[in-house]
Amino acid sequence: MATASPSPRRGRPGLSASDLAAGRARIARVAEQLFREEGFGAVSMRRLAQAAGCAPMTLYAYFASKADILGRIWATFLSELFDDLEQLAGATADPTARLVVLSRRYVRYWLDHPDRYRMVFMTEGVTQADVGAFVGEGDILARYRLFSDSLSAAGADPARLKLSSDALMSALIGVAHNHVTITAYAWEDAERLAEALALAILASARA
Repeated sequence: MATASPSPRRGRPGLSASDLAAGRARIARVAEQLFREEGFGAVSMRRLAQAAGCAPMTLYAYFASKADILGRIWATFLSELFDDLEQLAGATADPTARLVVLSRRYVRYWLDHPDRYRMVFMTEGVTQADVGAFVGEGDILARYRLFSDSLSAAGADPARLKLSSDALMSALIGVAHNHVTITAYAWEDAERLAEALALAILASARA
């Protein structure tokens, strides 16, 4: 006796790729404003759904968690930054000059967008597991290799490349952090600091 074939699954149809992308972008825009105004830790998925004009469970059709939404926001900022940096790199032939212009522009981006700096580097309530998932799942590490590739092209010792690259990123983030968070002190110009640090780290890496 033949068995009856299963009936088609009922319910809402799946989202198309374009609908999914549009929904994720809209929710991320709403979340960015809420996280900035109220703080990441203070915003629940229910609060976010209310602001986005949807049911809380609807959010999970687009994002796995609140941290996933934050990761989308971070990725948007960093994509904008590195798209610009890669254009600069392509337009600067000399390796040392390329390292300098990249370092200056990296710091300038965060100074032009201090709220974005705080959201990426200073958001409270984000776990190291959340950060690790963001770094591991995206292409962010590959894009940051623009700096280590630039150091290498400028003559950094391959055996010291990771050390010099990590030192450079620590220095540049430190410059941005100081200028964004300690405004009462009269820091030297941020881009001049970025250039001096890039050249000093490169000189050390060549030794």
